[in-house]
Amino acid sequence: MTQESSGSYIARIRAALPVLHPSERRLADTILSFPGEIASYSATELAQLANVSNATVTRFVRRLGYENFDAARHAARASQQTGAAVFRVSASDQGPEAALMAQIAQGEQNVEKSFAAISLAEIDDLADAILAAGRIWIIGFRTAQAFAFYLGAQVGQAVPNVTVLPLPGQTLAENLESIAEGDVVIVFALRRTVRQLTSLCRELRQTPARAALISDVKPQTGADMTPFEAELAPQWRLRLHTTAPGPLFNHAAVMAFCHILATRVLERAGTEGRKRLLAIEVLHDSLGEF
Repeated sequence: MTQESSGSYIARIRAALPVLHPSERRLADTILSFPGEIASYSATELAQLANVSNATVTRFVRRLGYENFDAARHAARASQQTGAAVFRVSASDQGPEAALMAQIAQGEQNVEKSFAAISLAEIDDLADAILAAGRIWIIGFRTAQAFAFYLGAQVGQAVPNVTVLPLPGQTLAENLESIAEGDVVIVFALRRTVRQLTSLCRELRQTPARAALISDVKPQTGADMTPFEAELAPQWRLRLHTTAPGPLFNHAAVMAFCHILATRVLERAGTEGRKRLLAIEVLHDSLGEF
């Protein structure tokens, strides 16, 4: 089995299960229970956790196609950085109250660290571009789509012509063709990003619209930009902290940014924005919606 042909290290373990020796199977079951743990354990610690010998760990990682334990641990760390929740579950004995306080504290830190690197002038510049745009396109996949819809709904109270993509029943291509000069595109690129994001950003760069990229701060990889960021070359780059002590990313800073941006759009919309809000409220009354 070669490293290139065997896929992720979890896929390798699952493929090897039928031919593992009993002690290796015990080690495999331990890793599959908490697949992210291997990233922080030494070979000796992992052996103790699974109640096997160090020699078993060595045979096991070689059976999976890795040269040594460090290579397997590197693969595990790479899997953690993709954002999959299964790789972020740990065997922590922390109580629920302590876990709750850790989540709250981390959310506060994420907001503080994010806005320490984002100025109000930068937010207002994007808000003004939104107000001047012919149409605002907001794009998000998976978890990020929830924030795309939230931002679209909030900004849409102040300005017309807001479209959130992808739309149900339509391909992206059917909408990208409509992006025009003077439009603004806002792309959410939060882990885990979908494979098509890089090619989408490449196509967006070919449009006449100005672009903003909202992404999360990732572990240092040595590269200044992610592939999709390099392809998009956005005018606005907003990097937000989403660190969490548990398996799910903490998006407190993402929500805070969406709220602040939408608020600044409304405040800077002035009289025209208030007229639109009033017209919407009149229609609410007429339709008896609330």
